Amino acid sequence: MTELERKIGYDFKDKLLLETALTHSSYMNERSLKMSYERLEFLGDSVLGMLTAEMLYTTKSKLSEGELTKRRAMLVCEPSLANAANNMELWRFVRVGRGEEQTGGRKRPSIMADVVEAVLAAVYLDGGLDSARDFAKVHIWPAAKELTVTDFKTILQEKVQNKGMTATYHLIGEDGPPHMKRFTTEVRFDGKPMGIGEGTSKKEAEQAAAQSAMEKGNL
Repeated sequence: MTELERKIGYDFKDKLLLETALTHSSYMNERSLKMSYERLEFLGDSVLGMLTAEMLYTTKSKLSEGELTKRRAMLVCEPSLANAANNMELWRFVRVGRGEEQTGGRKRPSIMADVVEAVLAAVYLDGGLDSARDFAKVHIWPAAKELTVTDFKTILQEKVQNKGMTATYHLIGEDGPPHMKRFTTEVRFDGKPMGIGEGTSKKEAEQAAAQSAMEKGNL
């Protein structure tokens, strides 16, 4: 745990909190343990949402409520959290069961995102709100800015495939003069509309649609 504490820049007083934050339910069940990270993830989701809203409110004074909501969704969505987890190499420390290990669960974006929220909650419980805010400031919010639009399509495709579904992109609108075209694309899961995005190219619109579906939590 010492190596991970160095990576995240926080030294836990209660090491059990960090250990729990890194324990997947599959590992808990195999080892007959009492707790996995799920309760911490629940708390971490709320703490991160509040801290992100606070940060945006104080630093983006000119943004409307709708724009603030969109920015917050971008900062706390699964691709952003999974990227933060990869930057911290949390996959090296998370404890998963044999089945999850064999199917690549250790590096699965959904699990990595959950672990980030659990670790944030552990930091919050161990060191208070200021420590949690510092953790988000250093490890979570910058990770969202590193993402390229390609990450959203790639991660979305992986999530859809894991659920046995198919994601398809459909051009539903095209406006503007030839030199200033705007395209509107809809992403559908097994034919069901799940997200809409716009862009100056068809590819950009597809990426925006994938991002929209991720931010809405449609998986």
